[in-house]
Amino acid sequence: MKSHRPNPALVLAGLLAMIPLSPALAHTGSGVQIGLQSGFLHPLTGADHIIAMVAVGLWGAQLGNPAIWVLPITFPLVMAVGGLIGVMGIDLPFVELMIALSGIALGAMVALNIRPPLWVAATIVGVFAIFHGYAHGKELPDAADAVAFAVGFVVATGMLHLLGILIGVAVRWEAGAKAVRACGAAIGCLGVYFLLGAIGIIE
Repeated sequence: MKSHRPNPALVLAGLLAMIPLSPALAHTGSGVQIGLQSGFLHPLTGADHIIAMVAVGLWGAQLGNPAIWVLPITFPLVMAVGGLIGVMGIDLPFVELMIALSGIALGAMVALNIRPPLWVAATIVGVFAIFHGYAHGKELPDAADAVAFAVGFVVATGMLHLLGILIGVAVRWEAGAKAVRACGAAIGCLGVYFLLGAIGIIE
């Protein structure tokens, strides 16, 4: 007798559907509620953010222990610092450019199976995390609680990293390893698309 496992995508869609999105919430909800909701949804509504975060999980899984945990932990922690910089209103140059480059660089790492020392990988991930976090922090809703907003986007980021890890564990098999590298190549190509948009070549 076959067991029926829930489809993860359907589960996530169901959870998102339970989050109230009506305009009235922005006026009647608490700052904490608005912050959590906005922070959680923000990373999930930008493809440039999504591909980079999934790539971190893919790369960590590809590198194996301890990178499989160090990279997905480093990214949201450093991203929170970047978010704080954004909330404080401090100017940070080349944000959109660096976000697009993160997709290219991280995708290339996975596609080419590049295996640097752990501290180098963590540094690369951390540098890009600053810019992703800054972009989130700059878009903090006026009525939202900043701490709740940070918690929301860190949790969503962790989920995207986990998705990358779950895909990345396929590297244990030859066909899976090729599929993971193909995912990295696709992420890199999307990163190029976002870079062209960031520099105004395409709209």
